[in-house]
Amino acid sequence: MDATADIDELQRVLDLRRLDTPGIGGEEHNFRGWNQPKPGDVLFGGQVLSQCVVATSATVADDRPIHSFHGYFLRAGSVFSDLTFGVDVLRDGGSFSARRVQAYQDGQPIFTGMASFQRDEEGLDYQDTMPTDVPPPEELPSLSEQLADIDHPLLEGWIFKRPFEIRGVEPAIQARFQGEQKASEMFWVKTVAPFGHDRVLNAAALAYVSDYNLLEPTLRVHGIPWYTPQLRMASLDHAMWWHSPFDFDDWLLFDLTGPRSNNGRALGTGRVFSRDGRLIATMSQQGMLRLKQR
Repeated sequence: MDATADIDELQRVLDLRRLDTPGIGGEEHNFRGWNQPKPGDVLFGGQVLSQCVVATSATVADDRPIHSFHGYFLRAGSVFSDLTFGVDVLRDGGSFSARRVQAYQDGQPIFTGMASFQRDEEGLDYQDTMPTDVPPPEELPSLSEQLADIDHPLLEGWIFKRPFEIRGVEPAIQARFQGEQKASEMFWVKTVAPFGHDRVLNAAALAYVSDYNLLEPTLRVHGIPWYTPQLRMASLDHAMWWHSPFDFDDWLLFDLTGPRSNNGRALGTGRVFSRDGRLIATMSQQGMLRLKQR
């Protein structure tokens, strides 16, 4: 795996171009993003999420980092259609700023979201405690190593060619189910090559990687591998809260749960801790989950 090339591809995803001409929806600020090739030629939701973080952040003062984002996936996107982003300035208050963003393809919105930004300030401070019974990443095999002996056409585009290294506490369940059926899992994540300290880009990168596995605890509790032919999954909505600065050059621990699956939907929640125990982010996602009948 060419780690530098994978990081270059992530940085290209996050390098939006500001447009001088009005966008489709008439928003105040407009951008164009690059589409990352993926199997099936369908846009990866994490790509769109991360680009929305970059687009909205570009319209806010540098001293107001993003602290929350709430979005809805409206339509499946294509890697072959131009992807543009329109951002509306809703409010710039004394401490907080609010932005609305829409992503468009072929004249239609495929994603809509709201972002909030705030100046750093002192205040009451409390956080959940980081799990203690977690092996360090150095003692765990990478996801690529776990799946190295499996020949499946989806592994190259979705697992082996990633800008992030993932080391799971539980066994991988991409092509076959193994391990305990439970609605939780933990794994360590870091970039496969140096990524830098830019606060906006690290926040956007976390949005990108958050779309990898949030629904996996639901598959795990039901004993279903990702590549089950009858399985149909799609992200419906996504929410994130960033609590403090961090760098992806060091390992982050993702602690995920799947509290509910019913009515053809699944809910996933997650906490992200830095290696020194800081709770740096919280996230949730609901997705469509169906097992198609033969």
